[in-house]
This record gives sequence, C-alpha cells and structure tokens, in this order.
Amino acid sequence: MPLPSSFAAAAAAVAAGPAASPLAARSRCGLHRPRSGPVAVKCQRIDPLKLRAVNGTSPYVPLSDKSLWTPMTMPVIGDTNIRKDDTRLRIFSGTANPSLAQEIASYMGLELGKINIKRFADGEIYVQLQESVRGCDVFLVQPSCPPANENLMELLIMIDACRRASAKNITAVIPYFGYARADRKSQGRESIAAKLVANMITEAGANRVLVCDLHSSQAMGYFDIPVDHVYGQPVILDYLASKTICSNDLVVVSPDVGGVARARAFAKKLSDAPLAIVDKRRHGHNVAEVMNLIGDVRGKVAVMMDDMIDTAGTIAKGAELLHQEGAREVYACCTHAVFSPPAIERLSSGLFQEVIITNTIPLKEEKNFPQLTILSVANLLGETIWRVHDDCSVGHAPYSTLDID
Repeated sequence: MPLPSSFAAAAAAVAAGPAASPLAARSRCGLHRPRSGPVAVKCQRIDPLKLRAVNGTSPYVPLSDKSLWTPMTMPVIGDTNIRKDDTRLRIFSGTANPSLAQEIASYMGLELGKINIKRFADGEIYVQLQESVRGCDVFLVQPSCPPANENLMELLIMIDACRRASAKNITAVIPYFGYARADRKSQGRESIAAKLVANMITEAGANRVLVCDLHSSQAMGYFDIPVDHVYGQPVILDYLASKTICSNDLVVVSPDVGGVARARAFAKKLSDAPLAIVDKRRHGHNVAEVMNLIGDVRGKVAVMMDDMIDTAGTIAKGAELLHQEGAREVYACCTHAVFSPPAIERLSSGLFQEVIITNTIPLKEEKNFPQLTILSVANLLGETIWRVHDDCSVGHAPYSTLDID
C-alpha cells in the first residue's frame, strides 16, 4: 500500500539527513523531543530580522516601522529635569487661610494642589480633589479660626476626601487649633471640647496632626495619632532681636498665672530677661479683672507674651497696670490673633508701643491699625512639613522647642 504524500515527504526528509529534517531542526531548538529519550540540546537566540528565506518563504518582517509599544522613560535620580512638584508630597489649602498655605508652598518650592471647595445654598460643604493623591503624602493646611465650626467641618471633609482618594498619609496642618481652651473641666457638667475635636479629626482619617502653639501642651494627649507641636515664639524672638532695645531694659510679662511657663521660656531666650506676672482674676468668660503685679517693671520696656489675643481684655488691663507701675513702653506679642470685638479698639487705644502677631489666623483689612506688626510662620511650617515628609526630627534650629515645662 503506497504511503500518503505527507508521509512520503517526511520519510524523504529523514533519509536526506539530520540537517534537512524539520524535526531535527526543531529538536536543535528544544521544540521537539524524540520518543526514544531526552536529547541534550543547546539553543541559540536568533534575531528574527536576520533570518534568511527558507524553501522560498519570506522571513518575518514587521508590519510597520513604528513600534506598537513605547517604553516609559523613567526619571533618573539626580536628573535636573525632574520638577520638585513631581514628588509624592501634596499640599492642599482650605478656605480658612489660603495666603498662608501659598506662602508655605512657595517656601517649599511646590505648587498648591488643585481642590474644589464650595458651599451649597443650605450651607453644606462640598470638597473634591482635582488631582490624584493615590499613594501620596498629603498635607492639608486649614486653621480652625473664626468661623470655627465652618472651618473645622471643612477640614474634616477634606480629610475624608483624601482618605477616599487613597492617600498614603494625611497630615492636618492646623496653625490655630480652635476649641483648645476647652481642655479641662473647670466646673461640673462641662464639655471637654478639645478632646471631642481631636476625636473627630482622628476618626475622619488623619494620620498625623501638625499644630502651632497649643493653648496648653497637654492637649496633644487628646489625640490618638502622632502630633507635631511647633512654637511660633521664635519668629517673634527674631523680630525683637532686630530692634534696638537694650537687654538690660527688658522685662517679660506674663498676662496671667497660666502663661508663666511660656513667658519664662520666652524670657530665657530673650537675653535671660527678668520676669513679671500679672495676677488676674476672671469672673466670667471673656471677662477679666486685674488685681496685682508680681515683679518690677519701673523704667523698663515690658514685653507681654501670650499664645493668643481674643477680646484683648486680659492684655489691655495688664498694660494699664504696667503703665501704672512705671513701665516705659509696653509691647504685646502673641501667636494667634483672634481679635474678637472689641479687641481692635483696646489694642489701638495707645496702651501699646507695638502689637506683634503672626499670620496663623488671617486678618481682615478693617482690623489693621498703625501699631500692628504681622510676622509670617510660613517658613517655620514649611520646614516642619519637609522634615515630617522626610521622617526627620522637627526640633530644628532656630525653631526648636522653647523648653516649656
């Protein structure tokens, strides 16, 4: 019985020798193993573009001279073409203090992240991130300054938006932490609102909090997440050091007993100046009455130091007492200028040579007055953000801790 043509062709190829056999050729490349047992083969990689025509067939050629897949060009470490804003660090600003957030971003060489924040007709807040933050280290700059409830709620919604956008780390940068004065129960049946706000920020999804000059340092313990506490007083110290005031004429005054530790640390940094204390008796919220002065201020330049000025009742009555006791000049210094009415009238009444504040809280144009000096904490917060992002210590000179105990 004659063999089929395909079998006959295969038999002829085998008879012609191993070099001409397609099976032998496949065996040399490891594509086929004879049933008699394994054969040791050695494969060689052949460029398909260099194949010659075999049996009249054309070699493989690409359909187009353009590649269908373009490899991504990965950035090279040290490449000067990489922009700073290509890092995994993102800074977003709420509506509470956008000018401070812009200063922080400018100091860091970054651009503020794009975010859409608006309010509906019924007052509800809408937040949408307009760029990807997946896997990024996100910092949200939003003080809870007046209107405190509006700005706090906006911060919580911003944190939630970042968490749902798969941000790797979310840090709430709160230059002024509202409700910080409600940090204990001074009477029965009172709320500790500072702890409640800390819980809300934590539950919203924040991984870390960066605050500036808390009203009391123990408020850091209200958070169940890491807290980086920086002080704004070194910015004021640098400014006072630039003024031509003899160190022997200086005296640092605490406007109340509760601020003695802060004033003592400030005096130590200010050429180890002497300390005076105003004994204040408070009869109600935002109502203060000065009773006595501890220390000597006669003929001195008195520098009153506090963490915040709200209605300015405490610091104004303290300044009146200092002038009565013979102080030559009185300077008022604080980190947070809340300036609730009638603070402007009290501060601009002529009691103070100069009122020195920082920009942790934005100040409206109508609240400005000739004796007012505003210093920026943008460099302080910007440097701290870089160090948090790089996992470095935030106790950096000249803005290290004031050793407040």
